Amino acid sequence: MNYLKGKKILLGITGGIAAYKSCELVRLLIKKEATVNVVMTENAKKFITPLTCQTLSQNPVIESTFDTMHGAEIKHITLPDEADAFVVAPATANFIGKLASGIADDFLSTIALAYTRPILIAPAMNVHMYENKIVQRNIKTLKDYGHIIIEPASGYLACGYEGKGRMEEPARILERIEYFLAPKDFSGIKAIVTAGPTREHIDPVRYISNPSTGKMGYALARKLAMRGARVVLISGPSTIEPPYGVELVRVTSAEEMMKKTEENLDDTAIFIGAAAVADFRPEKPVSQKMKKEKKEKKLTLTLVKTPDIISEVAKKLKDGIIVGFAAETENLMKNATEKMKKKGLDMIFANDLTAAGSGFGTETNSGYLINRDGTVKKFEIQSKEDLADQLLDEIIPELKKKLSR
Repeated sequence: MNYLKGKKILLGITGGIAAYKSCELVRLLIKKEATVNVVMTENAKKFITPLTCQTLSQNPVIESTFDTMHGAEIKHITLPDEADAFVVAPATANFIGKLASGIADDFLSTIALAYTRPILIAPAMNVHMYENKIVQRNIKTLKDYGHIIIEPASGYLACGYEGKGRMEEPARILERIEYFLAPKDFSGIKAIVTAGPTREHIDPVRYISNPSTGKMGYALARKLAMRGARVVLISGPSTIEPPYGVELVRVTSAEEMMKKTEENLDDTAIFIGAAAVADFRPEKPVSQKMKKEKKEKKLTLTLVKTPDIISEVAKKLKDGIIVGFAAETENLMKNATEKMKKKGLDMIFANDLTAAGSGFGTETNSGYLINRDGTVKKFEIQSKEDLADQLLDEIIPELKKKLSR
């Protein structure tokens, strides 16, 4: 689901070096099929040109209050009234101070006062300015008024200093806008998602694992959080950046994943087991690196079963929905259905690892969602983000039915 399609986004750009990142934000918003209206302050024009923003947004850029003085329309009222979301990125210390004090001395600050909903504000400034007690007071004031502060990142700053003050990256700001606009049909619901592989160590440098990257599980966690759920993401080793609004719990082995799942199970309404958990682990892992001996041409490992996490959850979570995944290379529907019944699941998503664009490490996925009542829904090849939304659309009515019993 594209939460931004057809949405009207009002983007304010103030005068800081991070303004160059705003061009990328406009591009990302347009790619998501949003309508973007850009308002630039006089100082912003010293860093990027209105023509650049106009070309990217495909809309005229408002540069001053007097740009709007034509016709009967009062732009500083109609623009904020029509906007589905209002974002200021970058937001300088000066703009933050003006908004916190109710000052309206240019077009951007004027429409900010006329906007009746939370504004998403992405500060960007020198680390010492950001840490200044007056600036921090102003930021707190804006938070108290209900505005949303997209915290700056830490790192090397254009002024040569290092610390907190870098404007958050455009892709992360985009995520926050999506989070703001997404439907909240999972509000008040706690969900646990497991994701990624597990590693079962043979010695400190060798382990048994699989090619899972965690992309499907992370997509599900991200979409659940966007749609209002309280999400605990229990992840095996993965390089994916944690989704906004999700409680991330990192683990390595199946035993650790089982332990953390049990610790977080209270009040859970949805459990989605998207992790590719190793079925076996070495019975006796060694504490030191094993040396390769020339005289030994073979190594025998004794393996024992790892905990069956989703089966254990099914025994304990009687009032929630339990969704599993079955990645198969043959007899897809038969194997997935048997797994669902054997483990006591409510639903299972079956995907064929031999199908093009499906399975581990890909950006896309396809497969079949099998319900315990025998119904099957096919999902064509699509991005894992879009598939996550569609799977949640199938889960929510089943959850409501179960909770109403």
